[in-house]
Amino acid sequence: TPMSIQAIIFDIGGVLVRTMDRAPRQALAEQLGMTDRALEELVFGGESGRRAQLGQITEAEQWAYACQQVGWPVEQAAEFRARFFAGDCLDTELLRYIRGWRRAYKTGLISNGMNGTRAMIEGPWAMGELFDAIVLSGEVGIMKPDPRIYLLALQQLQVQPEQAVFIDDFPHNIAGAEAIGMHAIHYRDNPQLFEALERLNIARLNVDTLER
Repeated sequence: TPMSIQAIIFDIGGVLVRTMDRAPRQALAEQLGMTDRALEELVFGGESGRRAQLGQITEAEQWAYACQQVGWPVEQAAEFRARFFAGDCLDTELLRYIRGWRRAYKTGLISNGMNGTRAMIEGPWAMGELFDAIVLSGEVGIMKPDPRIYLLALQQLQVQPEQAVFIDDFPHNIAGAEAIGMHAIHYRDNPQLFEALERLNIARLNVDTLER
């Protein structure tokens, strides 16, 4: 018989925090004479983005770099960042479910996040207390889909790969988790996630009965 699942591990960007409204990012990109995809690639992609997510340069250095590349005044980097993320929202519904699942399962986060990510988790997003393990690429110097980042989270949660399910919006990160024997769900939306979890016998809870 398959080992039962004991841990549910989430990605942050694209799952718990999503760009619900693309208009602000599109407007910023348009002002800079580029597409929103090219702007995202500038911020997260390329050698500099990779180094930021591996913690080799700070988040502040990465935003300064992005400003320099597009001719935005570096001293206004905070405004640039705020406009880039203006359409992003925390999925409070999903966090309510996680609060409920925590009664029966261990919970974790694995994020390719720059060095400011933990401050967001503990501060504005206020979700730090919902997770038993928080593994951030900018702190550990390893990015998904490198198998070592998943193994770090499993080690912290004290579960075997086949006892954990990992949820992410990028297929290559899903493949990375599956490669070491984890269950994995390619996130598209909440109804699809709940169905996939139910197939793993992880019940959708009645969140109305949970304390807020």
